[in-house]
Amino acid sequence: MNGNERDEVKMEECKAMVVFMWGYLPGASPEKSPMLSPVPVRLPASIQGGASSWKDVCGGGCGFAMAIADCEKLITWGSADDEGQSYLTSGKHGQTPESFPLPTEASIVKAAAGWAHCVSVTDSGEVYTWGWKECVPSGKVTRDLITGGSFQKDVVGKQSTFQPEQVSPKSRGASVSSGTASQTENRKAGEEIAKRRRISAVKEEHESLASGDEFFTLSPCLVTLGSGVRITSVAAGGRHTLALSDMGQVWGWGYGGEGQLGLGSRIKTLSSPHLILCVEQTTSEKDSSLAVLQGSLNSQTQLSQVAGSYVKEIACGGRHSAVITDAGALLTFGWGLHGQCGQGSTNDLLRPTCVSSLSGIQVLGVAAGLWHTVCIAVDGQVYAFGGNQFGQLGTGAEQAETSPKQLDAASLEGKHAKMVSCGARHSAILTDDGQVLSWGWNKYGQLGLGDTMDRNIPAQVAIDGCLPKNVACGWWHTLLLAETPT
Repeated sequence: MNGNERDEVKMEECKAMVVFMWGYLPGASPEKSPMLSPVPVRLPASIQGGASSWKDVCGGGCGFAMAIADCEKLITWGSADDEGQSYLTSGKHGQTPESFPLPTEASIVKAAAGWAHCVSVTDSGEVYTWGWKECVPSGKVTRDLITGGSFQKDVVGKQSTFQPEQVSPKSRGASVSSGTASQTENRKAGEEIAKRRRISAVKEEHESLASGDEFFTLSPCLVTLGSGVRITSVAAGGRHTLALSDMGQVWGWGYGGEGQLGLGSRIKTLSSPHLILCVEQTTSEKDSSLAVLQGSLNSQTQLSQVAGSYVKEIACGGRHSAVITDAGALLTFGWGLHGQCGQGSTNDLLRPTCVSSLSGIQVLGVAAGLWHTVCIAVDGQVYAFGGNQFGQLGTGAEQAETSPKQLDAASLEGKHAKMVSCGARHSAILTDDGQVLSWGWNKYGQLGLGDTMDRNIPAQVAIDGCLPKNVACGWWHTLLLAETPT
């Protein structure tokens, strides 16, 4: 080993991975008040096998946070026992960071959370999920995707009384202008507040009953997928889940009333994982059973021609979904009322559909919020579309955008985005020069800017002496993984 190599080793030994949090986490926030600026997260010392550093951040759901330690255990925190809120139903997340118990000793490599459900992936490609019961598959994988009677056995007849924050009347397919969409958003926001008040009363009533597990599964359950399917990443929406396999195939389950499961129907609850066909595949790219599946589906509908041969990234919003192919094509599906599918209209999309206005742009990453979507291109440019009630698009304006709009704020001049994440109504990116920028709703300090003022253009988060590695937005908070000298 020469001198340079020894110096490099010493530098590596002097670096550590840390996690910062800001925003609102009921149990973790001092006196239950928002954390307006980045605060370091304590690494649990009680983890079996020990942990010396952090490995990744996974965001979290409504009122709780999730990250992964270097010992590859899932760490959760944030909720308080006396809150009586929906996030307690997604599992026991203590006020301080602790290892979340899973029924396996396997290493956790990825995790995600929706409003009140969680999902994790092991190093062997298995998936565990828990929380909102309609988000936890109760049946075996169903390969017959022909639209018709086959879906009926997966529809849960009795829908849960509980409804998450993003519930509002679904789009009937009427296309409106951006101005009309903006007016609609204001009306929906008011409806949302009224509905949330009613929901809280219902929650309190049901959570006081001994039969509370009628709606929630608190113990992590193994998701049964097809033989040989190995999952590499997951995404969780308000009440639905997507999983991406090492072969670039997308599986989905949960609530699909607006088409967010991409199966061509408004199925209410899908209790078994189903394959979502996003791109054309040749027989050599999948086993014979999937070839039969492809043929059956093509007999019912013609898949649109999409650049690419497999999916490389997935994202879930409140009630919509997005995927990126290996060729950089962006496809969206689900609820479109606020333009969050980027198709130039407010129509719902029942199947994955290419965002045509980005057809000449290679998309690198995508994230989805409650009513909005943000993506970044390989050249580092940022595009946003959907609802914009709190400036979550970062366009500097107030109106919604039904088609992708490139961000051109002065704060982005000369910057190249490399990672993106969305919370319920806020957004954040990492740039290749090591900066964190955030914008949107800031009632709980989830932008990390030291105040509670909303921003409609990207603003830099002060992270001194650290090199940001990953950013993950929860519903009311944000997590940052950074490298820092020890």
